[in-house]
Amino acid sequence: MAKDLLKAQYVGKSLYNVPTPALVLDLAKVEANCNLMLGAAQRLNLNWRAHIKTHKAIGDKSSTPVNLAVSTLAEAENIVPLLKEYQESSRKVNLLFAFPIYSTCVDRLAPISAQLGPGGLSVMVDHPDQIKHLTALASKSGNPPLVFLKVNCGSDRAGVVPDTPECNSLIDKLLVSEAVGCCEFMGVYTHTSQSYDTRSDWEALEYLGTEFGAVYRAAQVVRKERPDHPLIIAVGASPQVTSLQHPGFSEPAPACSTPSTPSEALVNKMSNLISTLKAENLTLEAHAGVYTTLDVQQLASHARSSDYLNSAALALTVLVEVVSLGTTATRPRRSSTAAPWPLAREPCKDKGSPPGQHYSAWGLVSPWNCGGQPVPGLGFPAEHEGWEVGRVTQEHGILTWAGRPEEQKRAPLYVGQRLRVWPNHACITGAQHGWYLIVDSRNRGREDEIVDVWPRWSGW
Repeated sequence: MAKDLLKAQYVGKSLYNVPTPALVLDLAKVEANCNLMLGAAQRLNLNWRAHIKTHKAIGDKSSTPVNLAVSTLAEAENIVPLLKEYQESSRKVNLLFAFPIYSTCVDRLAPISAQLGPGGLSVMVDHPDQIKHLTALASKSGNPPLVFLKVNCGSDRAGVVPDTPECNSLIDKLLVSEAVGCCEFMGVYTHTSQSYDTRSDWEALEYLGTEFGAVYRAAQVVRKERPDHPLIIAVGASPQVTSLQHPGFSEPAPACSTPSTPSEALVNKMSNLISTLKAENLTLEAHAGVYTTLDVQQLASHARSSDYLNSAALALTVLVEVVSLGTTATRPRRSSTAAPWPLAREPCKDKGSPPGQHYSAWGLVSPWNCGGQPVPGLGFPAEHEGWEVGRVTQEHGILTWAGRPEEQKRAPLYVGQRLRVWPNHACITGAQHGWYLIVDSRNRGREDEIVDVWPRWSGW
């Protein structure tokens, strides 16, 4: 539906007066999360690349480059007009199609590259059979694409493993492709999702170090062949990248100081690594996606301490309506609620011993319109209580109570009640909806009033 029609239908209305299910985004929280992340990147003098599958966060400094990453060709095609506006304002732009290049994407990427001009489009390679697609893309667009070599540092979903003959051979082939004008070898890129399983404050910094180490090893191979070759080493996933918001990065540690906490030791280690990499004339880039909205998985990872990461920072919720009440046949001591199912079937990893003790549901009910509903605390996900989306079917989300059954009276439910659920994974949840209803919690007394509607780009 067109944005003007959506605004006419929703703007000015309350969340209590719109159809459910609906996706709700709090603008105040989005802006706060973006500012924290952009500020951290600027303090450390890192290139910043926002992954815009759920949102976009670029920053408003007119002189800074606009570096973006997209997951789908539809996102790439739709973002071009905005990138052209930035170019007209003399801002340098670069759009990365963050998926290994394949044959049928070339015809759709070529006009994007042509419109953005030289240096405007980047692609990824992690296998030698993909190099022929670089030649085709350069021929059809008139511009040699910028290329990241994607390396695998443990997540095993894509990328070539560094320090292997396969990786070294692929680097050689990319340098040959560059030499004949079919691409520009931009740098080395990695993304690891293991940090989603961390459960201690700031522990994700360890995975950031692992990422930097992996891309650096591949970069050294390039430099051995081409000592003066400019290179970007790009790392990131939201847990480890947002851990750069640690306050210890704001001020250098005193000389010969001894870290007083494990996180301070990690900060010192990371600061030294960043300095070492910069000293070798490598450009450091961080990329992340869900940092703007955050979600329950981010809370579970404890990538930051509670001062920087807590439920008050979660910007995205799903508005649902209680349609039925009852007791389950298998769990008679628990109440359950059936509601239309607009979330993602992706539970947080249960790291309890024995399994089943930690939070492993599909979403948490927020306190909005549910008095007495507790919020996740410092011990989450090991400690959790209250209403959660405990079971799912194709059409239903079943709310179950975590904790002592007699405590349900603290947060009673009723048929017709509207609830806002924090999803486990904001990106997958968002992909199931056509638009966001925008509210702004800075509007005191009107926090539930819809102030805008943002259509999403769906499909591939």
